Amino acid sequence: MKSNDSFVDFLELNIESLDLDTGYVTFDMREPLMGNPIFRTLQGGVIATVLDIVGGHVAFLNVFKRVKGAPFEKQIKRVSKVATIDLRVDYLQPGKGERFTAKGWVLRAGNKVAVIRMELHNEMQVLIAVGTGTYSVG
Repeated sequence: MKSNDSFVDFLELNIESLDLDTGYVTFDMREPLMGNPIFRTLQGGVIATVLDIVGGHVAFLNVFKRVKGAPFEKQIKRVSKVATIDLRVDYLQPGKGERFTAKGWVLRAGNKVAVIRMELHNEMQVLIAVGTGTYSVG
């Protein structure tokens, strides 16, 4: 799926699946994403950014699910308020691999705040990092 987000496009993320409660994206290792080109590992900021993008998309779509059927103005007002409040990332393994998948799902969604859990795996299903994002949703 093509994104309308130029930063997502810069990272060359492929939005593989997004539904109203979960989502995942994939991307390939590229030199601009490396923190250590000698060991060919992802830069930590790239990992955090990708997890935040997945978490934000899941939070956004979960808000959309809640306001579906409401007047258009209310839908726009609610979804435009989605923003990251807090992001915690635990780096579990060096970001080695050729292809990566980031997944996110809703842990809890309320009227004001949503909590999303994210994971980043490489093509060998090695868990590289986990994240928990708290997003303003209302």
